[in-house]
Amino acid sequence: MRYWGAVLATALVALPLVAAAQPISGLYVGGGVGADIPQDTRVTPGPPSIGGAGHLRLNQDDVGLTGIGAVGYGLGNGVRFEVQGDFLRNGIDQLGRMPFPASNKGTVRTYGLMANALYDMDIGVPWLYPYIGVGGGYQWTHLDGFNAVQAGGPFSVSSDDTRGKPAAQVIVGASMPISGVPGLSFTADYRFMKIWGGEKFNTTEIPVGGGAPVNTTLKLGNQYDHIFLFGVRYAFNAPAAPPPPIPAAQPAPAPAPSRSYMVFFDWDKATLTDRAQAIIKEAADNSTRVQYTRIEVNGYTDTSGTPQYNQGLSIRRAQAVAGELARDGVPQSSIGIQGFGETHLLVPTGAGVREPQNRRVEIIIH
Repeated sequence: MRYWGAVLATALVALPLVAAAQPISGLYVGGGVGADIPQDTRVTPGPPSIGGAGHLRLNQDDVGLTGIGAVGYGLGNGVRFEVQGDFLRNGIDQLGRMPFPASNKGTVRTYGLMANALYDMDIGVPWLYPYIGVGGGYQWTHLDGFNAVQAGGPFSVSSDDTRGKPAAQVIVGASMPISGVPGLSFTADYRFMKIWGGEKFNTTEIPVGGGAPVNTTLKLGNQYDHIFLFGVRYAFNAPAAPPPPIPAAQPAPAPAPSRSYMVFFDWDKATLTDRAQAIIKEAADNSTRVQYTRIEVNGYTDTSGTPQYNQGLSIRRAQAVAGELARDGVPQSSIGIQGFGETHLLVPTGAGVREPQNRRVEIIIH
């Protein structure tokens, strides 16, 4: 046991190198209840014991009750320190010189304070955070209503005394966060506690066959307890759970690209050729397969002729195409007509040039 403190203290320093911490920052409180399984305790009667010299054995119930409360402070890097108050209670099963039994009654009650150093670990499991620790302090043992009668022996012994001794413990456990309450966790741990022996309890021995009581002592040896606890812990400065992510706004769908069709004309003409009628028919048919908002019909000319004449010619060409679209089933209300004359040349030229590519109407479906 005396080596365990040094070993675990070294582990507390080394653990940050191998495991990420589940940090507690600031003040926290915790508590738990559970079972205590004590080992047999060696007992030595003191003079002038009627039972004589030698060692006896104090057997306690296989399973007793225990409760623990703690107040601590976390450093935010996994390391935390706490002060623990505890209480253990076990019935007395047997006191006797081995291997001779005795009939007994009473309880052994232990209570005290411990100062603990612990380290919390993050093992990558979001609902489980192991921890280890060591502690030291002081424990008082009380023999409550203790009375033992040596079977076949000459005496009975009784005590109702309290004595204290230093104690140490090692801790291995795990916490399980409660997702709905930031800072609150279930805890489960195992603690091995040693209480150093040597304390002498005042006792009274009474001869079974009669006679004057004798005041003497019982000296308890080292006490060893295996403690199993289940409890809760609450950290006051735990960050609030992050709100659920807000779904990113979906971008508005991009508008469908415009589709355009080009219809060409003979020089100084606004009449439709067979090829022009086929193109207009294709545009009208395709307009029924898409959701459109409007259809633009824009007329143009080349640079031959005067600007005033070309402006009128471009409008007549646009009107001819719009009329053909209407005959092919396109509602007139959705068709917009514009004439641009000899501006917006498709093929740049000088004045007075007869350029076939510039004599056109463009159908644009939006």
